Amino acid sequence: MFARTMAVASLGVALVACGSSKVVSRSGSASPPPRVSTPKPGASAIVQKGDTLYGIAFRNGIDVRDLASWNRIGPPYTIYPGQRLYLYPKSGGSVATTPSTSKPAAPRPSTGVPTAPRPVPPAPPPASSPIKWTWPASGNILAGFVNGEPTKQGIDIAGSGGDPVRAAGDGVVVYSGAGLVGYGELIIVKHNDAWLSAYGHNRARLVNEGQIVKSGQQIAELGRTGAAREMLHFEIRYNGKPVDPQAYLPKR
Repeated sequence: MFARTMAVASLGVALVACGSSKVVSRSGSASPPPRVSTPKPGASAIVQKGDTLYGIAFRNGIDVRDLASWNRIGPPYTIYPGQRLYLYPKSGGSVATTPSTSKPAAPRPSTGVPTAPRPVPPAPPPASSPIKWTWPASGNILAGFVNGEPTKQGIDIAGSGGDPVRAAGDGVVVYSGAGLVGYGELIIVKHNDAWLSAYGHNRARLVNEGQIVKSGQQIAELGRTGAAREMLHFEIRYNGKPVDPQAYLPKR
């Protein structure tokens, strides 16, 4: 189940390459959209059997392109057990970030009175998504997205064991396995360079890495692997960062 092959990985990369184009303006090359990966200085990950670069990037909330750049790994993003991956740019690596325009606030004098921690503000979703999203399961929502809460980076959808789990958009499977703790049997679909969707706690996975999927196609059977009850955990990620799926899924 955890075996990975160069041929399968190459198929996924070839799909993306064939479906993309580069626009060049008269004044020079167009810049790619900024990515939002947050480096973790000093942190690293040791590749385990069955790991993929997409899986490690997903687990750490990092855009796979940044993780590859920081570790000088080119397509098809081949990694091997025992390899150390740095979660921050070293010499020769780079990360694209959005420049800050605000000035740091001046420190306030201490009053000696403890203050309550500020709640994490909701993350504004990107202005628009080119993906025509569809619901991956038909059940009711059990739990919603909470920005900054590690256990609530998506939504939980109720269901019964064996119910169909469907791709929420056209794409290619970049992860199909059970190597990410807390997700059980997990599938990750890449829709384009910036957008991913993830489907966790499945009873059975019906697609393999590198496989092309269509919106609405069944990719798994709903289950409870890694969960206390039968449900689908569904996430949408933009440049590696979780966003609220309900901001993109059609209203019911």
